[in-house]
Amino acid sequence: MQAHGLTQTLAAQAAAYRYDSLPDEAAVMAKQCLLDFLGVTFAGANEPLTRILHEEALAEGGNPQASLIGLPGKVTATQAALINGSASHALDYDDVQLFLMGHPTVPVAPVVFALAEQYGKSGREVIEAFVAGYETECRIGAGVSPGHYASGWHATATLGCFGAAAGAANLLKLDADTTAMALGIAGTQASGFKSMFGTMCKPFHAGHAAMSGLIAARLAARGFTSRPDVLEVEQGFAETQTKGLKPEAALEAPWGGSHIRNTLFKYHAACYLTHSSLEAAHGLRRQHDIAADKIKAVRMLVDKGHLRVCNIPSPVTGLETKFSLRACAAFALTGLDTAGIDTFSDENANRPDVVALRDRVTVEVHNKPDPQESEVIIDMTDGRSFSMTANVGLPARDLDAQWGKLTNKFHIIAEPVVGKKRAHEIADAIQNLDTLKNFADLGPLLRAG
Repeated sequence: MQAHGLTQTLAAQAAAYRYDSLPDEAAVMAKQCLLDFLGVTFAGANEPLTRILHEEALAEGGNPQASLIGLPGKVTATQAALINGSASHALDYDDVQLFLMGHPTVPVAPVVFALAEQYGKSGREVIEAFVAGYETECRIGAGVSPGHYASGWHATATLGCFGAAAGAANLLKLDADTTAMALGIAGTQASGFKSMFGTMCKPFHAGHAAMSGLIAARLAARGFTSRPDVLEVEQGFAETQTKGLKPEAALEAPWGGSHIRNTLFKYHAACYLTHSSLEAAHGLRRQHDIAADKIKAVRMLVDKGHLRVCNIPSPVTGLETKFSLRACAAFALTGLDTAGIDTFSDENANRPDVVALRDRVTVEVHNKPDPQESEVIIDMTDGRSFSMTANVGLPARDLDAQWGKLTNKFHIIAEPVVGKKRAHEIADAIQNLDTLKNFADLGPLLRAG
């Protein structure tokens, strides 16, 4: 298939999403993504990077248009997109999509929430706009993968701009041509390097993508021009940021009828590429009652792509441990709860017994066909050896069971911020989001105080 017209095709699809015509289970998955987004944003609201961005917004001033999640007051919609988007990715505990090769919800949800509150949109409009943004960024991801991510671009930042713009354009009811302009304005702002992993810039990528997409849609609505073929044009997004655009992959129907159906959620508070290894390490410890001080050596067999993402060998900060396979293995095998946010702390990064075990861990490349599968092999001082493989890259089949797991995660991380009563009110509101008449009514529940 020729790439000509790809941007326009995706823009037309994004503009056409309406609640009553969503793919099967897309609305259910949207609610699950949005509940998880709120939980991780509440948990990230008081992180240092969020405080810095909040202080900057207060110093800048502006019209109070949209709520800050887990923080007091309202700011402009663009400020809310930046701050809420950054906070939601601050702990690296948000959802994942393999076609995007990144985090799909955090660039889109902050935009949809901010604009929906500002303009009093309904819950159904929130859902359809969120799905429009989600599907657009994942389709572009499918078209530029794996070369885009492999070249060092953080897809949450770069592709997230397109998702944010598409979601905003749908919520603002822009037509297909204007949506294509919005995608062009977003695309020329797209940036974000994987080299920033382990710093405040990684979560900032999500917030910046959200803000850029929101601005793109608003400018397009006012007649601001761009290239309507930003993806496929010479010296456009694909030519400069990947080794080959695959339009047929971008337009192919995904399993389950939508990309959102294939969302993967995190149940460990670290980089998703550590999760298969963490599942195997935890499983071995439970199954064989392994004592950390009796471990002679640990081998972790992972896909080669992991080495460029989450292989910081000797992390010294809690943030760095989230991107260290060796540290994650040490945490799991010493019995630390890697679902707990506080586990990934500076103190644990430098704890003598953790460091000693971490230094007995080696990371190797496997030759397995599925890059999401990992294997952990443990050699004990008494000569015994244990191994286990795990793969967290498979979407859940039972969505009711998944809602239960996500609700439990939400309450664990949200209740310390908003309290038990309000956490239940928020969870109920998201579960019934399609009945909400005015999204602004939800704002007071989301703000602190």
